[in-house]
Amino acid sequence: MVKQKSYLQSSRKIVIKIGTNLLADKMTGVNTERLESIARSVAQLQSRGKQVALVSSGAIGAGVAALQLKTRPRTLAKKQAAAAIGQPLLMEAYEHAFRKHRCMIGQILLTKEDFIDRRRFVNARNTFAALFEQGVVPIVNENDTVAVEEIKLGDNDNLSAFVVNLIGADLLILLSDIDGLYSDDPARHSKATLIPVVEKITPQIERLARSSNPELSTGGMITKIQAAKRCVSSGAAMIIANGNNPEIIDDIVSGTYVGTIFLPDGRGLNRKKKWIGFVSHAEGVIVVDDGAKNALVVKKKSLLASGIMTVRGEFDKGDTVLVCDAAGNNIAKGVVRYSHGDLARIKGKKSHEAAKILGCKTCEEVIRRDDLAVIE
Repeated sequence: MVKQKSYLQSSRKIVIKIGTNLLADKMTGVNTERLESIARSVAQLQSRGKQVALVSSGAIGAGVAALQLKTRPRTLAKKQAAAAIGQPLLMEAYEHAFRKHRCMIGQILLTKEDFIDRRRFVNARNTFAALFEQGVVPIVNENDTVAVEEIKLGDNDNLSAFVVNLIGADLLILLSDIDGLYSDDPARHSKATLIPVVEKITPQIERLARSSNPELSTGGMITKIQAAKRCVSSGAAMIIANGNNPEIIDDIVSGTYVGTIFLPDGRGLNRKKKWIGFVSHAEGVIVVDDGAKNALVVKKKSLLASGIMTVRGEFDKGDTVLVCDAAGNNIAKGVVRYSHGDLARIKGKKSHEAAKILGCKTCEEVIRRDDLAVIE
């Protein structure tokens, strides 16, 4: 507990995600009282030298209230229309709340493409850095008014984990209307207990998420575990806590909170490998034998053509691909130095054999160690 408290207190860069149920109601609109407590806590963190970004839900909810709709829209177009109306109302409420504490906010709307395209990713990262330099609190949301299903991240739990990787944050706080991860569904089992610490996300932990309240399973506990996996694998901690407590952010940073913390695995990947492993989109799959798996995971070596068993999908030189073992387990992602066509011809071959097959000088490594992130 002492170690966890020290980690939380020393976290310098923090992402806080605030769930829809905490921010907006379809009848009353934006919850200004909740925003007031969030603004106060964030201002206190800034005064202590911490950089904070907020990932905010609530735009569609605010739009539903403004339009006086009885139910949440179901079609994409109507959801986007509600978001277009609700987003400025939500930002106005944020601006008013933060102004009371002499804090300036900035709005950032992102889509999946801003993360998976390396150039756009770096540009977005630079924008965040410039805002932090000026003492501005970025308010982030997915650009719901233009994103179609094919390019949507889909939920703000995973969006917040992407932002953690984007800005190199130490800690992600997911504020919801639940206390954390339980040993069972507390609504159905009175003996269910809160799990305060998760040191490793095991299949058992993932089963607990799937067996929780169905209302929490879509955009709920399942997506929170997905976000946790992204965070801890890239060296950041994540906490699930109940945002109905107005002091919860202060309690978390002081280490006196009620909730569930997912501890980082300590890999300490550099920025490039974080993007490759946990942000970039894989265009294809390379299946490797046990020898190659051992070389990648244990010996920390590059991937050679001789250890490749199968090549799937269409990709070009310079694309990101997923590396799997013979059993189908994901073990790594990396930037490949061959197209799918050339790689299919030289898989399982030694370097000198590959050069003869392709009729030209070849790269010894299919994926260089510097361009590969182990995600097992």
